[in-house]
Amino acid sequence: MVFRSFKGFNYRVWAGGAFISNIGTWVQRTGQDWLVLTQLTQHDARMVGIVMALQFAPQLLLLPWTGFAADHFNQRKMLMVTQGLMGILALGLGALTVLGHVTLWQVCIFAFLFGCVAAFDAPVRQTFVTELVGDDDLQNAVALNSTSFNAGRMIGPAVAGIVIASVGTGWAFLINGFSFVTVLISLAFLRVRELRPNARAARARGSFVEGFRYVWNRPDLRTIMLMLLLIGTFGLNFPIFISTMAVSVFHVDAQGYGLLSSALALGTVSGALLAASRDTPRMDLLIWGAALFGIGCLLAALAPTYWLFAATLVMTGGAVLTFISTANALIQLTTTPAMRGRVMALRMSVTMGSTPIGAPIIGLVATHMGPRWALVFGALSGVAAATVALLAMLRTRKERASESPPPT
Repeated sequence: MVFRSFKGFNYRVWAGGAFISNIGTWVQRTGQDWLVLTQLTQHDARMVGIVMALQFAPQLLLLPWTGFAADHFNQRKMLMVTQGLMGILALGLGALTVLGHVTLWQVCIFAFLFGCVAAFDAPVRQTFVTELVGDDDLQNAVALNSTSFNAGRMIGPAVAGIVIASVGTGWAFLINGFSFVTVLISLAFLRVRELRPNARAARARGSFVEGFRYVWNRPDLRTIMLMLLLIGTFGLNFPIFISTMAVSVFHVDAQGYGLLSSALALGTVSGALLAASRDTPRMDLLIWGAALFGIGCLLAALAPTYWLFAATLVMTGGAVLTFISTANALIQLTTTPAMRGRVMALRMSVTMGSTPIGAPIIGLVATHMGPRWALVFGALSGVAAATVALLAMLRTRKERASESPPPT
């Protein structure tokens, strides 16, 4: 059953608030990229990459503390703090932009501060799902969360395009700021007694190193992390891919840019619903997801028209969601509960923390070689990730075959 997690009251309440907030998040992300690319610079993709790097660098810089917090503190209360702080930051940036005082350095500072709070929020939000539904429905709940996030990705950019064209970019940030209120309300209305608290880790020295050691001693987790690193560094740079193709190749306005982002999200929603219908995640799905992502990026690089480019984004979105959702579920389901926060923080730092490396590189490629070549880099990352997983799977099968007793 695709929507079985909605049987629980707590998950229904949480999902409702999160969906509205997800729309607001994508309204802001679209507005921020458009503001930097078209209003604060002269179509400088490098600056879009730098702002992205500042926003995602804290995932890596704060890793020793974010994983610790996720495994040791009350997750519901921590989410109320992080969601509230992100709402305040969005309102602050919105006010500066609406009043006409925003500058590029201010956007950089807000992006970094927002990233600092999000670095603490992300692993908690990922592992909090198990408190809402338990392990039996975790795969379904993870996929439905991805559906919600990417449905917001489909609606948000389109809304942002309309808002930017009609009343200005600043209102995109204000909309996001107010959307966090819905999450805070949903957290306040959860039935605390019905939560399934994750096992809390004992406070001890070396807990951060313990998380690294745990992943390193698990070949399957090492493989998944390497795949996430490759695609996270060079593939998950859609704000650069889409904005530069929209402005430099197809010469469309903010609404045209928003529609392209929504096309990508349409694919991710479809991929998330397919993931929700599966009972268990499998390694072969990771391989297919990564390979199809690479093919999708290559087709996008070759697309001759705006609408064909939009169609390739639908395919690419479905592939990348299959890859990310399967990786997320595999990591959570196969990790000891007391270690989940640290492992998920490591997973987020690998996926998002690689952006400070990849986004400026992709931005440089898009500026000096063209947006289509930037997409080729994304395609290569998908092919490389699929190759890594395939080799790891073949090696595992070979080792198992060698360990099997000979037939008598």
